[in-house]
Amino acid sequence: MALTAEAAATRAGELRRTHESERAELDVLRRYWTGKQRLPAVIPSDAPREVREMARISRVNVIDIVVNSLTQALFVDGLRARDPQSGDDVTLPVWSAWLANRMNKHQAGLHRATVAYGTGYLVITPGDPYPVMRPRSPRQVTAMYGEDPDWAEIALEKLPVPGRWRLYDDTTAWPVTEQGGRMAVTGAEPHGFDRVPVVRYRDAEDLDADDDAEPELLSGGLSAQCRVVVGQVAPLMPMQDQIDLTSFSLKGAEWYSAFRQRWAIGWTPEDTSAKMRSAASQFWTFEQMPDEMQLGEFSQTELSGYLASRESTSKFVATLSQTPVHELIGELVNLSAEALAAAEAGRDRKVDERKTGMGESHEQSFQVVGALMGVPVPDDAEVVWRDTSAAAFAAVVDGLGKLAQMLGVPAQELWDRIPGVTQQDIRRFKAAAAQGDALANLTSLLDRQATGPDDGDPDDPGGAGGADG
Repeated sequence: MALTAEAAATRAGELRRTHESERAELDVLRRYWTGKQRLPAVIPSDAPREVREMARISRVNVIDIVVNSLTQALFVDGLRARDPQSGDDVTLPVWSAWLANRMNKHQAGLHRATVAYGTGYLVITPGDPYPVMRPRSPRQVTAMYGEDPDWAEIALEKLPVPGRWRLYDDTTAWPVTEQGGRMAVTGAEPHGFDRVPVVRYRDAEDLDADDDAEPELLSGGLSAQCRVVVGQVAPLMPMQDQIDLTSFSLKGAEWYSAFRQRWAIGWTPEDTSAKMRSAASQFWTFEQMPDEMQLGEFSQTELSGYLASRESTSKFVATLSQTPVHELIGELVNLSAEALAAAEAGRDRKVDERKTGMGESHEQSFQVVGALMGVPVPDDAEVVWRDTSAAAFAAVVDGLGKLAQMLGVPAQELWDRIPGVTQQDIRRFKAAAAQGDALANLTSLLDRQATGPDDGDPDDPGGAGGADG
């Protein structure tokens, strides 16, 4: 429903307040994701400087590894559809808009925000010569949905310029300026689409996300009933706190008790220099030894328990997030290609689920782009994802060769299954194959013309077999 300028300003103010409440939650996730989470709460506020410094360097960020492990396996290589006349796969014109917007580069940010926060957005607006595609995180876009979960009813985008926003309804983009806490509409720009041109990407589908159970307090003051907290970061925050606390305890033990501490009863250093020499010395002698004076040392603290605890927690993180354990703890010794593929099978299944969901969102985005370009995008169009599995290249090629030879699958239909091959590569392959076929046909024709008809053909009147006696 189209808005008036006054109504647009009112809705922008409402969404601005919603944005502030969501931003407070998302900022906590952002700090955990980037390794800037708060220090362990067990550290007293009046702790010595070296204690707080040890706590600062004890933040061992494993959440970023989990997010990158998924994101680096998500890369769109093309968009294909079936030509209804020839039956061949064709590249749609809207793919040019993807390339013109440098989405080969920017898609990583969109996927990373979606995986980390649970939600990401792609804002699509008119442009020349192609529509403009802008990936945005939920810290920059607030969208409200009604009965249709695929299309927002209204959305507010925070622009890079401070105090500048843009409100989208189903017909118009409204530039908005924030002045003194109030939102003022400064114009109206038809966006050329019949819906809000903001496409939502989700890390995983949760049908009960808006109707959760009783809230439970999570790390950083988050509530479990936050509808924006559905990504990979929030479930791992307690485990991240455990790793940070164990690392802090390890550093404290190393600093205060990992070395052998000595003690003396009945002797006090005369000045600071004598105390420093006694701290650094490994062997002491005294000219006079009172009977009541005693020397001794404390045994050093065993650190293996801290190390084992941190490794065990990292393995729990790997299990909960389906991340290959060798990516978290760095143990990868003499694994064969088959063993490596088995170790990453859980992550591959998780990636396939994200490819399905995000692929639908990408196809929805291409429909918006096609509408703005005046180019139809068929419903059967699908994005092509790059193969990033750990399967050995030789094994994959061998399997594809057997499909072609033993089952009769056309070789050209298998080219897109070759690891690392892009849609541009496939187009070059097909062009080279077509040129090769044309050259082969021309060479065969020239050979037949050069050799002439077979002299031994009795049906050929010009041949020897057809001459009169």
